[in-house]
Amino acid sequence: MSGLLLRLSGPLQSWGEHSTFDRRDTLSHPTRSGLIGLFAAAQGRPRSAALDDMRALELTVRVDRRGRPLSDFHTVGGGLPRARTVPTAEGKRRPEGGTTLVSRRHYLADACFTVAVAGPDDLIAELTSAVRAPVWAPYLGRRSCPPDAPFLLADEVADPAGELERIPLNRMPPRSEDSVTVDFLYERQPADAEQAKRGEVADVPYSFAPDNREYRTRPVFTVSRMLPALLCAGRGEGYVKALATYLGRETR
Repeated sequence: MSGLLLRLSGPLQSWGEHSTFDRRDTLSHPTRSGLIGLFAAAQGRPRSAALDDMRALELTVRVDRRGRPLSDFHTVGGGLPRARTVPTAEGKRRPEGGTTLVSRRHYLADACFTVAVAGPDDLIAELTSAVRAPVWAPYLGRRSCPPDAPFLLADEVADPAGELERIPLNRMPPRSEDSVTVDFLYERQPADAEQAKRGEVADVPYSFAPDNREYRTRPVFTVSRMLPALLCAGRGEGYVKALATYLGRETR
């Protein structure tokens, strides 16, 4: 088993769990289905392809910055001839004058997450190659939400979840405190965190096929850990330099 580390940051992210019809929601953290979809797109898998091998992946999320919720107002289907408008639930077309649909889409603005991805060595190697040279560009939950750089932080990591407690935080340092509170989200309850907050989300993808989408639930365990304030490396050049130093690479 090995793993890789990703940084999920950008102007907007949207990790929907129950996004249907005119309301497109987002959770406060990346979803398993969103990350699996990102990897599948990078590999160039068609939506109808099997996802069985992806179930071996274990994901751990560190919340560097929570971001803030943002709601966007959309209209869909306006100005199109009736034959090209959005169909109804019965598959029929809407009447003239009623073709425009109102949609509200929810996002996280200015959020940042560091994600540890662990799994079988051969699968991790395939995903790393795909992320480095993706067939379809990665996005943070929706195509309108591209990630900024750096995206792939490290590969061939022996203990990716453990590295989340050591790799620099992409947030501003506190003014006087010696430590900061950082939330971690696990798919299994950590042995050292009996007081983990347990939740459940319906984001385990079994099929992305447009005519047969299937998702199942999984537990999510949230643990708040105290980390040294010195890990807070800011949000600009200082973070990039601290990250490069941590990874043993030169900055230019």
